[in-house]
Amino acid sequence: MIFVLFLTFMTIKTFAAESDLYNFSWLDKDKEIYVLQNRKFKKQQRFFVSGGFGKTLSGAFVDSTSMQLRAGYFFSEELGAEFIYSSNSGEENDTAASVRNSNGGGSGSIPFRRIVNDYIGVMATWAPFYSKINTFNTILYVDWIFGLGFAKLNETNNGPEVRAGSPNPGLTIDESHTGLMWDVSTKFYINQSWSIRADINGILYQAAPARESGSESDQLYSNIDLTFAVQFDL
Repeated sequence: MIFVLFLTFMTIKTFAAESDLYNFSWLDKDKEIYVLQNRKFKKQQRFFVSGGFGKTLSGAFVDSTSMQLRAGYFFSEELGAEFIYSSNSGEENDTAASVRNSNGGGSGSIPFRRIVNDYIGVMATWAPFYSKINTFNTILYVDWIFGLGFAKLNETNNGPEVRAGSPNPGLTIDESHTGLMWDVSTKFYINQSWSIRADINGILYQAAPARESGSESDQLYSNIDLTFAVQFDL
């Protein structure tokens, strides 16, 4: 027990931050040494832009893709801000078609679906984790970034068709919603200017259910996109 307490105390006392000094004078002067705390690629006080393509993961009755543009700025290595615009394209999938034809004669149930057209948002970003991965004698430098903010989403749904009770895919309505946006991103550095990132971002918003308007309170809906993008740091 005494040994464990002593080891814990020494571990706390030897914690090292990125700004701490490391002395490797005993090594070859021509060698570049990077310890875990040191960042090879910096993002503090830098702007960035990125463009990517992905797929919508939410919506059981819709197949949808997403094209995203992002721009942002990091005030420090950990904290920043990000702007996002996404143009989405979707249509009813085979699951929706099966529901419509569930009785075999084309007179089945009517699936309620929301097809997101686009959204725009802004987030505060936090990058608490920086890692290095040694793969096949090549070091990959990775940032883990989290975002939280607000977004405005535009979508088309077939609520009028559901309320009418008769199949007519043309009965749709356009709606706009403001919701909470979150983002989880992994950024793989190629060099100081270029990187590849993977993002999962979602929007949580409230909207009226498919049944008669005013008969029920708003319900929570979500749109979740998975995208892969190329980023350029200015």
